[in-house]
Amino acid sequence: MADRLPTGIDVLDRKLGGGIPSGSVLVYESPPASQGELLLHEIARPRETLYITTDRTEDAVADSFENTSVPVDPPDVRYLANDAPLDNARRLVRNTGEDETLVIDPVDALERTERARYETFLSELQNHMHNTGGVAVLHALRGSRVPELRDSTIHMADVVFRLETTVKGSDVENTLSVPKFRSGSALNETVKLNLGDRVTIDTSRDIA
Repeated sequence: MADRLPTGIDVLDRKLGGGIPSGSVLVYESPPASQGELLLHEIARPRETLYITTDRTEDAVADSFENTSVPVDPPDVRYLANDAPLDNARRLVRNTGEDETLVIDPVDALERTERARYETFLSELQNHMHNTGGVAVLHALRGSRVPELRDSTIHMADVVFRLETTVKGSDVENTLSVPKFRSGSALNETVKLNLGDRVTIDTSRDIA
């Protein structure tokens, strides 16, 4: 099994000892009005990826990967039906094989289900990732209406990435923090990012 999944951000990977540990569940919080999905494209690059979309169509997600500047093979994209989201998600998760990446984008639809069943799903997801050496990425939108079960998602996660986007005059500033990292130390500083065609480090600050 592969030991780490690179994030595509060299500085961040160095700080994390090579990337996200295999077997982890990562919660990636980002504002809806951001280019946050670029990081999902980078994370999908190193391994085969099952990409579960809960709001956009399969074609829309496939088009976003087709049009990205990130050199990534198109993932296996599946739409999560709203009639029984937890049951459908559980069935799809079982399809992920050894050393694969799983993305659920966004996880908000699952966080609006019944608490006990959702927490059972998270436990099963952790077990599956541990057994297969995969990495699950739960993209959690941090907007004006955060689901009630978001705390459960973060509590159960092994790693938490948090993207902050601020507008200062004519400048847009993006910073990434890692407040939780069970396989090592959480980062005590943020990483300033440029989110253009690719995810790159903003070199206006010395973070290397």
